[in-house]
Amino acid sequence: MSLTVKICGLSTRETLDVALDEAADMVGFVFFPPSPRHLKLDVARVLGEAVKGRAAKVALTVDADDATLAAIVEALQPDLLQLHGHESAARLADIKRKFALPVMKALPVATSGDLAILADYLDVADRILFDARPPREATRPGGLGAVFDWHVLENIDLALPFMVSGGLHAGNVAEAVRITRAGGVDVSSGVERATGVKDPEMIRAFIRAARAAEREAALVTHGGQ
Repeated sequence: MSLTVKICGLSTRETLDVALDEAADMVGFVFFPPSPRHLKLDVARVLGEAVKGRAAKVALTVDADDATLAAIVEALQPDLLQLHGHESAARLADIKRKFALPVMKALPVATSGDLAILADYLDVADRILFDARPPREATRPGGLGAVFDWHVLENIDLALPFMVSGGLHAGNVAEAVRITRAGGVDVSSGVERATGVKDPEMIRAFIRAARAAEREAALVTHGGQ
């Protein structure tokens, strides 16, 4: 099993370099003003250029309009658009057509009933990200450090690649992978020493824990053959 590891909400060259040096598969940049991880376009341009193909660049947006998306795409040159709002399947198709980029749709999860909407996106999304459903009073849809019940995904069978997010950190990522059998993990607040402030050592610890979980899953798979 190959596990895709994504570090999201990066905002400094130091923490980006740590994620790249530890061989993160994806590096995420947030474009949503209410978020403490929101990036200005000039900063995104500099950080994006520093990636130099060492990881896939992901632009996270929330119900962004075409003009906003166009500015982000021009500045970051992302490899993937992560749509974290209430975007419909039709909106995903429209974005893919206009920007010629793959899209990952984030879906909030609290109970198994939340998976009902999944069918709407299967024919248009390139990836699915299952994230913890935010509380009603939240001002942003993710990066809140909340964990959902991973058992909701325990028997899910998707043709699309999917990732899990929400409250992950070095201490629980292995359990999340074991229960969900997700093909990817996405972390933001779980590698921060304060809200919006990434910690280099926590990034290293998370990626190493995720790789250890990947190796363990591979042993289990081969052991069962």
